[in-house]
Parts: sequence; structure tokens; C-alpha cells
Amino acid sequence: MSYKLLRGLVLRFLYPFLMIISSFKKDKKEQLQRFVINLNNKLVRAENPRTKKILLLLPHCLQIDECTIRLTHNIYNCEGCGKCEIKDLICIADENKLNLSVATGGTLARRIVKDMKPEAIVAVACETDLSSGIVDTYPLPVLGITNERPFGPCVNTQVDLEKIKEAIRFFSGYTAL
Repeated sequence: MSYKLLRGLVLRFLYPFLMIISSFKKDKKEQLQRFVINLNNKLVRAENPRTKKILLLLPHCLQIDECTIRLTHNIYNCEGCGKCEIKDLICIADENKLNLSVATGGTLARRIVKDMKPEAIVAVACETDLSSGIVDTYPLPVLGITNERPFGPCVNTQVDLEKIKEAIRFFSGYTAL
């Protein structure tokens, strides 16, 4: 059985089953979503897809809430103040010639993917948005990176930039970034 097919079975059958279980055990939902994200990432790595047509898809909550500039229409409006990681993510995307977008939710994220037609996605989000987004974009290979939420959900979140770089290296076949 191919890894892609196995990933499809995980996303189409195991994920919904686990979400049904989580409806009875609400305290386990995020843990089950994280399990599916990690399993998906392992299966994508086993598939070993290689491409340079990568979309780096980010949640709007990475932008610091005090910022007066809205980046959801154009992330390149960022002034690069350094209060959040957006400036660094723009640099990473530019250095690697990646498409880069910010989404405010699943509907916009799906539209971005449809419009940009990437061959692979490096996606950052919370467990809920990331797991459902991975399911929605199958069969595209997606490496999901959960954001860090030191201030709670949906506000001033952060991401490990090294994980982003590693995911880009994986898809592009580069050994150093």
C-alpha cells in the first residue's frame, strides 16, 4: 500500500472517527488532532515528495495584536518592526522563492490553496485549523506545524522558525537553509 493512500485512509476515516471520540472526551480533542497532524507529517515524509512550488500558509494570529497594519490581503505590507515573526517568515519565503499567504480561517485558506495551486504546503495553525486543513487539501502533501500560544488561542501566537525551515528543506530537497 502506498503512503499516499495510507495518508488518505487516515485523513478520510481515522480523523473523523477520532473527532467523534473527542466529542465524548472534550479534554482529549486537541491531543487527538495533534496525533493526526503528526501521523500525517510522518506519512508525507515517507512519500518523499519533492517540489519547489511550495506554499507557506500562515494564520493571522501570528501578527501581534497591537499592529495597525492588516496583513491578510497582502503580507508584504508588513513594516518589519520585529515585534512578531512575520518579518522573519517573509525573509524565509523570499529566500526560498515561496508563495506566502496569511489566512483568517479555513474558508480563506482553502481559497488561497485553490488559487495558488501549490504542489506542497507548509502550514502553520492551531491543532483544530491545521488538522481540518490537512484533511481538506488531501491529496496535496502538507507538513503541518502547530503554533505556540503563550497568550492563549488566536492572539499573538508564535511558531518555531527552525521547523518552518526544515519543512521547506524537506520539500525542496535542500540540505541547508
